[in-house]
Parts: sequence; structure tokens; C-alpha cells
Amino acid sequence: MPRAGSMKKISDLGVWLVELFWSFWAYIWLYIILEVWTPNVITLWEALLTVLQYGLLLVHAYAQDKRWPYVSIPLVRGERPEDWVPAEDTSVDHDKNCGESSEILPRENEDIVDIFSMHSYNNTGYHHVPEKDIEESSKTTLVVKNTQEDTCWLSIWRQQFVDALMLESPEQRKMDSICLRFIIIFWNSIIAPWKLLFAFVPPYQIAHGWIAFICSLIFISGIAYGVTKITDQISCVTGVNLYVIAFTALAAGTSWPDLVASKIAAERQVTADSAIANITCSNSVNIYVGIGVPWLIDTVYNYFVYQEPLYIDNAAGLSFSLLVFFATSFGCITVLVLRRIVLGAELGGPRLWAWVTSTYFMVLWVVFVVLSSLRVSGVI
Repeated sequence: MPRAGSMKKISDLGVWLVELFWSFWAYIWLYIILEVWTPNVITLWEALLTVLQYGLLLVHAYAQDKRWPYVSIPLVRGERPEDWVPAEDTSVDHDKNCGESSEILPRENEDIVDIFSMHSYNNTGYHHVPEKDIEESSKTTLVVKNTQEDTCWLSIWRQQFVDALMLESPEQRKMDSICLRFIIIFWNSIIAPWKLLFAFVPPYQIAHGWIAFICSLIFISGIAYGVTKITDQISCVTGVNLYVIAFTALAAGTSWPDLVASKIAAERQVTADSAIANITCSNSVNIYVGIGVPWLIDTVYNYFVYQEPLYIDNAAGLSFSLLVFFATSFGCITVLVLRRIVLGAELGGPRLWAWVTSTYFMVLWVVFVVLSSLRVSGVI
């Protein structure tokens, strides 16, 4: 929760309600295909419909944002302030920053060629520039720009490996606390192998970030696969039910990035849109894509190889967890709505109510974990 007094409310309720509807529908949909439609079995059509619903969510959210008639929810849109943007450092020397060219910026007492309008201007106004000179200038500028861009992303990629192996930054070396410096070095030593691994991901300056995006997905998928295998080994050695480990350690670890992102959004943005919508969107993506895509791959494989659908182990326990999660989520959303009515904002507010709300949300999470763990363990 934000600090006391920092009142944050959702500005665009329409988009949030669309995301909330699809998030709740995802729980209901999973329960239907696990217990009602084809119990304990996932067919090819069920898996395909699960994935396609993610596309419908994107279209519906875009329609709500653009106020399409007959599709969007007719709610009055609140004020939508610009997102938080770090202050620009004007002291940076752009000539030393990846060789960025400042030729397109006008300078005093200099003639500037505008290659788009085929004119140049100076203090006396515009005058015509020969086409031959413009063509030669354009080619030279393009070659210089491409060379500078290649040098830029290569230096950034090299710096990624340097940063991954660096256990202490120059600023941290100036710290007076020896104990704090030791903790930082110890922590960086633990995460250094992971930082070095992800340093192989190309920088986002290449191909507008698409290569970095695809490589990041591949790396994350590989780590997720490794984590699931380690979870199986831990369950086998300790005797703890595999689903209990998934409800606790594995779920908490995978939710940590969402928690950090929501915290940063709540602190740095004027509204609570990104902080709250991030949760509903994350649930929708986890179900429609995170579960739907593996189901689709497995069902297609079983259909062509074994000519049979996909069977789900412990589908009853999963269905029970869905019902508990739906109930706790409804309780969470109810509190957010009441806070908007009583306090005027979903996040922040008086310190007492901030702590009460945070404690209530933690209790909901504990209830979900305990009930789900007892169910899969056969206690209830």
C-alpha cells in the first residue's frame, strides 16, 4: 500500500471493469471445463477456446479504451494524467552517449539542412538547396547514423556483461557502512550467475526491442521449466505435496515481479490504474496464455499421437482452489470498491485504513493457501 495520505484511485473505471470481468470469467471458465463440460479432461476445442479468449480480452479492452459504441461500457472517463517519467538529465553529454548525432537539432548561427522538406534555414529564412547536395548529404548522414547505432548497441551489450560481473558499484564503494557493503557484495555474488545468464539477451536497441523480447521469453520459459523440475525433486525428497509447494513457494516467487511492479506504479504514478490493473491482467494472462498454451500443445500432441484428450491429475483439487481463489478475489475487489465509496480512493488514505486493508489482503492470501493445501493433502 502507498504511504498514508497518498490517495490513489482508478481514473478509467471502464477499462478496469473489462479486465476485471475477463479475470473473473477466467476462473469460471476453468471450473466449467474441469468439472462441468468434460470432467477431468481437456479436449482440443477447450484448449483452443481458452487461448482465443485472450485475444477477445485484448480486443474488448482496446474497444473500451477507444469508446467503441455498442461494445464498450458507457462510463464517464476520468482525467488521465501522463505517466510518471524520470526527469531528464540535461548534464549528459550526448556526443559521448553512444555517439548520438545532434545534427537534426538547430543551432544558433548555423545553416541547418532539412532533408524532409528539401530546404534549409538560417537567420534570414529558407532558401532552396540543390537536390544533388541533399542526396549526398542524406547518404552520408544515414551511413554515419547506422555506424553509430551499431557501435551503440555493441557497447551496451558489452556493458551488460561488465555489470553482471561487478559485485560493487563505484557509488557503493563510497559508503561508510562496512556491514552494508558486505551484504551488498554477498547478495550480488548470489545473483551474479543469473545476471550473467541474462546478459546474453541482446539489448533492446536492436530491431526495436523485438529480439530482446523474444530472447527474454525463451530464457524465462527455460527457467520456469527448470524450476518445475526442481519443485518435483523437492516434493519427492521432503514428502511435501507437490501442489502445496506450488501454492506457497512457487506461487510467491512468480508473483514477486508483479508485486514490485504494482508497488512502483502505486508510488510513482498519479492514479492507481497500473497498480491495480496489473493484478487483473496478470491473472488473465496466467490462465488464458500460461495455462491455455500448454494445454493446447499437449492436446494437439495427444490428438495426433494417441488419439485421446488430455487428462488432468487432481482436477478436483484444482477446481476447489479455483472456487476459493474466486471467493477471495471477490472479497478483495469488494474492499477496493468500498474504499472508493468511503475514502474516495482504492489505495492509500489514512494510516489506520491502509494497515487494515493490507492486513485484510494478507489474511485472504493465507486463507487461500491453507484451504487449498488442506484440500490437495486430503485433509478436507
